[in-house]
Amino acid sequence: MSGMSLATLLVLADGRLPSGGHAHSGGLEAQVSAGRVRDLDAVADFLRGKLATSGLVSAAFAAAACAHPSEWAALDQGLDSRTPSPALRKASRAQGRALLRAARAMWTMPLTGRDLHQPVALGVVAAAAGLGPAAAAVAAAHGTTSGAASAAVRLLGLDPYAVHGLLARLAPECDRIAADAAARADDPVDDLPAAGAPLLDIGAELHATWEVRLFAS
Repeated sequence: MSGMSLATLLVLADGRLPSGGHAHSGGLEAQVSAGRVRDLDAVADFLRGKLATSGLVSAAFAAAACAHPSEWAALDQGLDSRTPSPALRKASRAQGRALLRAARAMWTMPLTGRDLHQPVALGVVAAAAGLGPAAAAVAAAHGTTSGAASAAVRLLGLDPYAVHGLLARLAPECDRIAADAAARADDPVDDLPAAGAPLLDIGAELHATWEVRLFAS
């Protein structure tokens, strides 16, 4: 990967990118409320679980969309069928819409005709930015952990240094997940990963009914 590609990847993966990610906890708020996540060790377990399930799926679809951006519609439909929770589908499309809006200010973007799921939008954006499937997969896997980790600081009052230490320890796992995902970028849509996390789906549906919440999802 060239130096310029690395710099572009940093722009795309930057948490300050106005793509709406700061408004979402990645399902963590519901798990904190349920008492399943209470401390840094539990956050680590939560993030590892996300990486192995929705993280792998997101990275695979981002890589595939980057490799084949013209196939965005089929990929978007495939990801929709892998997201049983209406609340999670809504959150994913909201983040995809925000990401595409931000990307249009930076790169020449193709017209998609509808709001895309965030991982598919990420892949399309990565392609427009001149990145490859491996970079798109890394950005997706990293986003799976970094967004929820940031939310953990606010939800649990954790030491931000300790949380970033956790992210650093998870980096090799992110790389492995991303490499596995990128290796499948040319697979047919139906053969892409479909790992699920039922507790996240259930938690998302309950979370959507709350009158007061810190995060949108």
